[in-house]
Amino acid sequence: MLAPLLFDEYKYLAYKFPEPQYLGAKVNHLSWIAKYLPSNVHTALDAFSGSQSVSFYFKQLGYKTISNDFLNFNNQIGKALIENKQEILKKCDIEILFQESPQKAEFSLMSDVFTGIFFQKEEADFIDNFRANIPLLSNVYKQALALTVMNRSLTRKITMGHFGHTKALVYAKDPDRIKRNRSLIRPIKDIFLEILPKYNEAIFDNQQDNLSYNENILDLLPKFKEDIDLVYFDPPYCDSHADYQSFYHLLETYTEYWKDKQFVNGTKRYEPQRYSGFDKKSQIINSFRKLFELSDFIPNWIMSYNNRSYPDIETMVELIKPFREVQVKHKIYNNSRGGKGSVAGSSEILLICTRYN
Repeated sequence: MLAPLLFDEYKYLAYKFPEPQYLGAKVNHLSWIAKYLPSNVHTALDAFSGSQSVSFYFKQLGYKTISNDFLNFNNQIGKALIENKQEILKKCDIEILFQESPQKAEFSLMSDVFTGIFFQKEEADFIDNFRANIPLLSNVYKQALALTVMNRSLTRKITMGHFGHTKALVYAKDPDRIKRNRSLIRPIKDIFLEILPKYNEAIFDNQQDNLSYNENILDLLPKFKEDIDLVYFDPPYCDSHADYQSFYHLLETYTEYWKDKQFVNGTKRYEPQRYSGFDKKSQIINSFRKLFELSDFIPNWIMSYNNRSYPDIETMVELIKPFREVQVKHKIYNNSRGGKGSVAGSSEILLICTRYN
């Protein structure tokens, strides 16, 4: 009986999380995080889900998984890969997405704002037309999957995989960069068709009613009435990592398809930005205090952090101590992975927080 039970416990691990290109993604830390997961977890909350790699792992483990991110393009990944049980994009769906849209005249945001910055006009027109067709898909999960795969295609198309620079078209003409990354000169349509099967193959039903939210976690926590056994915190590493709204502003603009925002600076970042509370030194300590107070009903906490972030580790431990006993685990980066908080020699931190006996 032992072997079938063990097999059943890991039966969803055969599904593969599609490789992200997201600064700070925890996909390379999952085996380390797994060492500290408590036993007997039924429901887990991923409070700052980002690329959704940790949420996807929770889903693989058979947990009822609740993911949340205040940026909607990340929430769409959660809708597509965490909440979605079975919907994939089929040939008929792709035909809808690639057809000339009957609403094409109303969808010119990417062409109007980002032509000559990140895309040539032909490519910008294509992604506008694609976006116009997404609402024609038959349900919200297909729509979320279409947005997710297109957003991933856009990061493949851009050097460094983010939109915090204005060198995209310059780099796309650089033979050395093209040699290292052929996607710089490939049509976005071809990139989409190449990576779509990996996303379709990642859709599975873990027999739980998983959920994905798009809220500030400080607003979301008071709404929970059900039991949650574990919360995983991966807040922005204040002062030591990427400014996610600036680096991925185009993906949020494309997902929301805003027409009432200002687009500022050379990269045409949207303004005003979404409120986080966790990315400014003037706000973050109060935000952490509120986060821990609101999470007190959840017995087990695990937090990812970094030794170059603000506040420092000692201060963070002191903020947690009124609520939980804290163990601090370190993992040193051997290679740089983007953002000064993950340069070689810095430490990724796990704070393992349990109730006092």
